Amino acid sequence: MFGKDLTRRSGACCELCEASGVGLSVYEVPPIPADPDFEHCIFICDTCRDQIDHPKRRVGDHWRCLGKSIWSSVPAVQAISVKLLSQLQTDWSAELLETLYLEPEVEAWVDQMEL
Repeated sequence: MFGKDLTRRSGACCELCEASGVGLSVYEVPPIPADPDFEHCIFICDTCRDQIDHPKRRVGDHWRCLGKSIWSSVPAVQAISVKLLSQLQTDWSAELLETLYLEPEVEAWVDQMEL
């Protein structure tokens, strides 16, 4: 439903890892509202989706891309990036989180999110 708008916003790249030339799909960032909401949707590649959906398959080095996406101007991208970083529990992810300032509404979103 939001595909064209997400393609424009993302420049046809994964909004987390910036992969281009790959299949992208809409991902609703939790908590998912009852009605579809563009503000809760991001465009991500199959690799990111698979690792989000299957935490045991997460490859830490893939998520180094979050060092850039945590600074996104899109609140949904920023919120899921911060949540993923906090779950990685590595030295480099902890350092990134220490340098981060979040707007109160994004911080509240991260606190409510379950992945």
